[in-house]
Amino acid sequence: MTQSTRGQDPSLTVDAESQSSSRRDFMKTAAMGLVAGVSSTLLGKPAGAAVTGRKPGKVLIAYYSRTGTTREVASQIQRATGGDLFELKTTHSYPQEYRATTNQARRELDSGFRPKLTAEVQNMAGYDTIFVGYPNWWGTMPMAFFTFLEQHRLDGKTVIPFCTHEGSGLGSSVSDLRQLCPKATLLEGLALRGGGISSVQSNSARRDLADWLKKHGMTI
Repeated sequence: MTQSTRGQDPSLTVDAESQSSSRRDFMKTAAMGLVAGVSSTLLGKPAGAAVTGRKPGKVLIAYYSRTGTTREVASQIQRATGGDLFELKTTHSYPQEYRATTNQARRELDSGFRPKLTAEVQNMAGYDTIFVGYPNWWGTMPMAFFTFLEQHRLDGKTVIPFCTHEGSGLGSSVSDLRQLCPKATLLEGLALRGGGISSVQSNSARRDLADWLKKHGMTI
């Protein structure tokens, strides 16, 4: 004997015993689905979704750039995040010639020199996430950033470093950041090979930057 299945097209019929079995299977599947749905709700995300677990809030991109290469990276981050840019500038200048600049930078590092900055960030308390960008000078940040981070301790903020380099990556700058910002949350940094503005404008550099920002949930 056959009967029409409720809720289906009347032209579709099933055997009564098969229908009973199907109903039991359906109820079992539905119950499993309900449990999965509840578990997903408790986790705060649908199954398979990527969740960063953090909100960037108001973003500041603070950077130092002598040749313009790091400035270009900072500008790309600004366009991707909608954050505010702040360029560190010192009251003293550096030589135009590369070797003379590296020699001066070495003397500043060895002596623990703290250069004076021409300006400070207004209302630093209003920012939640701070990108810190710099060229790698002798394995770490230019001393201008040591001045900046001692003026703005960044307690309770999220700090994300990025640098341009000629082969030494982030060097010891991350450990220096930890010492200068012990009460900040320090996220994984990005090191892009420098050598000129064109190098950080390449497709591969832009892709690396985009992937890094996406990883930290920082794109708008």
